[in-house]
Amino acid sequence: MFPDQSMADIAFFAIALAVAGAFTGILAGVFGVGGGAIIVPVLYELFRVLHVPEDVRMALCVGTSLAVIIPTSIRSFMAHKKRGTVDMDVLRAWALPILIGVGVGSFLARDASPNVFKIVFSVVAFISALRLLGAFNFNLGKDLPKGILMQAYGAVIGVLSALMGIGGGQLSSMVMSFHNRPIHQVVSTSAGVGILISIPGTIGYMLAGMGKSGLPPLSIGFVSIIGLLLFAPLSIATAPLGVRLAHALSKKALERAFGIFLLIVSLRFVFSLLLG
Repeated sequence: MFPDQSMADIAFFAIALAVAGAFTGILAGVFGVGGGAIIVPVLYELFRVLHVPEDVRMALCVGTSLAVIIPTSIRSFMAHKKRGTVDMDVLRAWALPILIGVGVGSFLARDASPNVFKIVFSVVAFISALRLLGAFNFNLGKDLPKGILMQAYGAVIGVLSALMGIGGGQLSSMVMSFHNRPIHQVVSTSAGVGILISIPGTIGYMLAGMGKSGLPPLSIGFVSIIGLLLFAPLSIATAPLGVRLAHALSKKALERAFGIFLLIVSLRFVFSLLLG
């Protein structure tokens, strides 16, 4: 897996992954997101330097990201649930459509061009960044809809999250915010959405990548066990810290910082698309 890398290079990336894992856990708690917006670009740069082929690199990043999100989302969700701010009715309404959406996204992943992942990630990250930076704030109603539209929200969140390698927190946060849900309920419920997406998404990407050539050692389909082991422990440990921050601090400065980060990530993938 490391044909041309020195031990110093390997150590540097191991440290980078550990730091990113800690930051991922904090974000999971603060924003109700699984941290995929950080995990995917960090893994992309790591796998690029380690010469993982372009045709499987992005799918490997997405699948590994979903695996990392599992423990982070569970820890974040349980911490929020103890505070009584999770809307379980929303999670029950979205459970089946999200599962179907994740299944569709995982199925598409097997033969999708790397550019598909980059385009989806760039567009959604850009829109999320603009929202966090206050560029727009739609009001789509006094509360979330019922019936088919509510289910459609869940299905779209599932498909896009599966193709981006995120826990769905960014997307569900936007939907709930646009329907006037309180911010702490939005964050808490979005953490639960991460569980609904990450577990079936990880299984889907494992199956989708089976038999693919060019994957690094210690990978199960499109999931890198090495990436998982380096990311997960610190993300689990720091998730409760993020929850405490979410309930104790103003989110404006943190939202702006995260928005700027998402803009940078979006532009990074746009340049990758343009430069081939």
